[in-house]
Amino acid sequence: MQDLSFILPFVGLKLGKHNYDFEIGDAFFANYEYSLIQKGKIAGHLELEKKETMLIGDFSIKGTVEAECDRCGEGLTAPVKGEFRLIFKFEDEDQGDESLVAMGKEAFELDVTDHFYELITVSLPSRFLHLEGDCDQEAMKKLKAHSAGEGETTDEEIDPRWSTLKNLKS
Repeated sequence: MQDLSFILPFVGLKLGKHNYDFEIGDAFFANYEYSLIQKGKIAGHLELEKKETMLIGDFSIKGTVEAECDRCGEGLTAPVKGEFRLIFKFEDEDQGDESLVAMGKEAFELDVTDHFYELITVSLPSRFLHLEGDCDQEAMKKLKAHSAGEGETTDEEIDPRWSTLKNLKS
């Protein structure tokens, strides 16, 4: 289901800058079936400058998302912040530049939903981790028990096909 609050009609807008604020929450992420994020609370802002042949959009976001810690698997809240600029041109052919979007000469509204989703996605940290010591202690004990170096295996426990590789020198 499409959220109409992210569709901006621009036909009646005067030339110049126009500001829009958006609340991006759980319902927003529900529209994306395979989203990395399912829950969050983000404030989105768009400064849209209308010119004769184009619209210039300066997007920004700031807020938090809920995710699972990549170390212990427990939930955490992570900050997210980002900004980018897109230029929407009133032409039919795409120019192949990722910062230029061809809208077509007949366009009369701008759907910014996917643009905000893209900004949120590229603004996510590469890994979600609790601060040191905040991970679930039970999960960390299990992880430590199964990590390399813990509970070293003896030569008798090593598959004989692999044990011959230990004798090879590089």
